[in-house]
Amino acid sequence: MAERSFKAEVEQLRIGAGEVFRGEGILAVTKALLQSGVAYVGGYQGSPISHLIDVFADASELMAELGVHFESSASEAAAAAMLAASVNYPLRGAVAWKSVVGTNVASDALSNVASGGVTGGALVILGEDYGEGSSIMQERTHAFAMKSQMWLLDPRPNLSLIVDMVEKGFQLSEASNTPVMLELRVRACHMTGRFAARDNRRPTMTVVEATEAPKRDIERIVLPPANFLHEVEKVEKRWPAALDFIRMHGLNERFGPATDEIGIIVQGGLFNSLNRAMELIDLSDAYGGARIPVHVLNVTYPLVPDEVHDFCAGKHAVLVVEEGQPEFIEHELNTLVRRAGLQTQIIGKDVLPRAGEYSGTVIRDGLAAFLRSWAPDRAPPVAPTLPPALPPSAVPQRPAGFCTGCPERPIFSAMKLVQKELGAFHVSADIGCHLFSILPPFHIGNTTMGYGLGTAGASAFKPRDKRAIAIMGDGGFWHNGLTSGIGNAVFNQDDNLTIVIDNGYAAATGGQDIPSSKAENANRRTNNPIEKAARGVGVGWAKTLTRTYDVAAMRDAIREAVTAPEKGPKVLVAQSECQLNRQRRVKPLMAKAIKSGERVVRERFGVDPDTCTGDHSCIRLSGCPSLTIRPNPDLLREHPVAHVDNSCVGCGVCGEVSHTAVLCPSFYKAEIVFNPNRRDRIGARLRGWAIGALQRRADRKRAARAF
Repeated sequence: MAERSFKAEVEQLRIGAGEVFRGEGILAVTKALLQSGVAYVGGYQGSPISHLIDVFADASELMAELGVHFESSASEAAAAAMLAASVNYPLRGAVAWKSVVGTNVASDALSNVASGGVTGGALVILGEDYGEGSSIMQERTHAFAMKSQMWLLDPRPNLSLIVDMVEKGFQLSEASNTPVMLELRVRACHMTGRFAARDNRRPTMTVVEATEAPKRDIERIVLPPANFLHEVEKVEKRWPAALDFIRMHGLNERFGPATDEIGIIVQGGLFNSLNRAMELIDLSDAYGGARIPVHVLNVTYPLVPDEVHDFCAGKHAVLVVEEGQPEFIEHELNTLVRRAGLQTQIIGKDVLPRAGEYSGTVIRDGLAAFLRSWAPDRAPPVAPTLPPALPPSAVPQRPAGFCTGCPERPIFSAMKLVQKELGAFHVSADIGCHLFSILPPFHIGNTTMGYGLGTAGASAFKPRDKRAIAIMGDGGFWHNGLTSGIGNAVFNQDDNLTIVIDNGYAAATGGQDIPSSKAENANRRTNNPIEKAARGVGVGWAKTLTRTYDVAAMRDAIREAVTAPEKGPKVLVAQSECQLNRQRRVKPLMAKAIKSGERVVRERFGVDPDTCTGDHSCIRLSGCPSLTIRPNPDLLREHPVAHVDNSCVGCGVCGEVSHTAVLCPSFYKAEIVFNPNRRDRIGARLRGWAIGALQRRADRKRAARAF
């Protein structure tokens, strides 16, 4: 079950020549692949291309009709290894993943395919997750492209151009026998627009046909002596072929006047932000009518020396708008300009920030500084320095946190209770929603080293009296953790505990099914137990809890695991369905049932303000977004009381935590009945009468005591 379905949208992928395609960037990319005659598609989900993988999955029926093979890859490495199909055969293949972490995982396969080269076009679609919206470390793909000699496309955010660059990417790959990377930023993935469609093409050769006619070229295999010749081939054959193709097909673009004393060179993906910045200081319009020459690098690697020379010649200074660091493009431009004997000054990080996202405002300020130095007559007036309306400290931080009713929250509540009893543990965290446990209110987790590497991250800790604890999600377990973590721990007999949080999906990337998902998937085999896999690689102590919301049981299981006399790795699988995915599944069914007049019961929890002491331990040990505070109704008590708002989904964690920690009995469960039957109405009247009688009796007693 993915975060959202594209079943309706993918029908538009069937349109042909003469029709107009309208939709998101990820749908446009998929249409471009089908128009290009792609033979196979694979990938691993992750922001900002998670939905691209979902589109592939929802379009798998159409792909099958065209003879296109789709593979939902186990990891980015598995996806990259698919490109082996293009090494010996004229098969066009495309794979996709989140960069840069995905590229790191895929690096072994990518280095091999970049060394041996390809026959068919090989395209790697990267979600360049950089800047304010990023969920990873701030790095760029550019370094990998340079290191492995893979060409890097960074198209201007325009659907027509992106579609064209997908097809040109395949052609560039085939012309230079080199895999090509195409990076898409968050805004490009989800921008909407339109373009003139072309007919979908069946691949000239399908993967089935390639299987039936095997080919072998030993010169493409990365073994001595061929691997020594690959480097020479990259420099003497593939590189010149790539430059010729880029130049001949005009992949890079020019905007603005033909001549000027200044100019701007910009990464393609940043053009829209640059144009907005220029518009703010009256140097362009909303349609890209720049009044300064702009050279747009839709191919950021390799740079074409002739194009750089032609653009920079006759200019005193050129501003380079390159987001992130190191400034790879700026360094290369300086080299090319000096080799060409030009005196043009290359200005980049002198006026633009070395780090951080280049928003329109950031680029505007850098461009203004550039103009004040090199074209003061076109520089905007210096605005007076005003104090900020609010200091940064006045804006509340909004750290990431678990969803309402998340089944992972009670696991960490239980861990806090165990730590309160046995003392602090070293906790090796992992990538996924559970990483939020590092933040308040739990403060659990010492390090995180990569997806599925929680157990490996704890492998250096050899306990004497106290075991280390590793956290791993079910997605991370199947991605990498089974071998790199659990298998490695078995082999080395690490005496630590791994808690595998099994919420039923790759929840952090949008709720895609994985091998252990409970859902029945028509195209995939699910329901493969994690505990069975762990025991299969040699784990002796393994246990599965099927309801994480039982905080007492979770606490007891964790305590048992960290104090068990048996030596060797231990695995505790904590199961409960991702609440966000559950709500996506249940709410439409509930709404449909209510609309049809069926009796529906929804549970939610509340706090009795007369019983609540105002201790708020429930909030400190749970942190559920539905838990808040409100003024105490008792005027004689100062502390505000806990309150459960209407976003409660009835998971019961707040009450479970309170009771397990022996805090207070103030939580109650209420049942909200829709379309009540006769029995419900009679019961409600009886309860109302009984409660009213008891309340009136209590009021009389209080009045009597007052006298």
